[in-house]
Amino acid sequence: MKHRSGFVNILGNPNVGKSTIMNALVGEKLSIITSKAQTTRHRIMGIVNGDDFQIVYSDTPGILRPKYKLQEAMMGFVNSALTDADQILYITDVNEEPLSEKEYTGKIKESGIPVIIAINKIDLSNQDDLENLAGAWRQAYPGTPVIPVSGLLKFNLETLLEEILRKLPEGEPYFPKDQLTDRYERFFASEIIREKILKNYKEEIPYSVEIEIESFREEPGITRIGAVVHVARESQKGIIIGHRGSMLKKVGTEARLDMEDFFGRKIFLEMFVKVTKEWRDNPAILKRFGYR
Repeated sequence: MKHRSGFVNILGNPNVGKSTIMNALVGEKLSIITSKAQTTRHRIMGIVNGDDFQIVYSDTPGILRPKYKLQEAMMGFVNSALTDADQILYITDVNEEPLSEKEYTGKIKESGIPVIIAINKIDLSNQDDLENLAGAWRQAYPGTPVIPVSGLLKFNLETLLEEILRKLPEGEPYFPKDQLTDRYERFFASEIIREKILKNYKEEIPYSVEIEIESFREEPGITRIGAVVHVARESQKGIIIGHRGSMLKKVGTEARLDMEDFFGRKIFLEMFVKVTKEWRDNPAILKRFGYR
């Protein structure tokens, strides 16, 4: 059998479960997951290898209409995923109206790239509603596979994988067979901290925060990480730190434990909070943070 290899780029609206599905397909937690919209800010690759195939999944931010330059950069990642895909895995869910994002689903259709539509969160629906929803997508995308799944319960992901493999083009692997992702450890350290902030703070605070890893030193038996939590306004600094540092300590402890599990070694984590005014609209700072 000939080897198959290709890029499967995952697109969809915010909060439909794109990251949950990619993590389940890859078998590792590469993308952070919370109940908040816009959790994913970057494009993150997860690589799955078999003896005769290599699938390069690409998780992307949710489709949105940008309000500031950070969101413009996030949509840049989405748009790039529409240009270099061998397949598009479009994720919707049982709560969305079919074709609720008509402008972008239209772009996907016009691209000519093979599409698979996955309807996520079917554990929250019933059979009749699900059949009606799937029928609406099949009518809008004639000949396109529409696969009901539950990323959370890992239901029907084998069917989804089989369909992806069936459409994967023949070719040699793009990455070494033992490689899991295109991201470095510093990136995952920053994302783990950001996930804890998303889960521990409310309203605008998580969206005004960016994490910068200033130091990442591996020593015998331990890795020492220095992280800066950037906030957009002075008032947010006190909220992040909390009374006598209680909130920052809580976030740091949760992040350190997750890092130890993810990296498989002891972690010493030191965190500082810094006000970097209006960083979300500053192109130079966004570039420093890895947004292009």
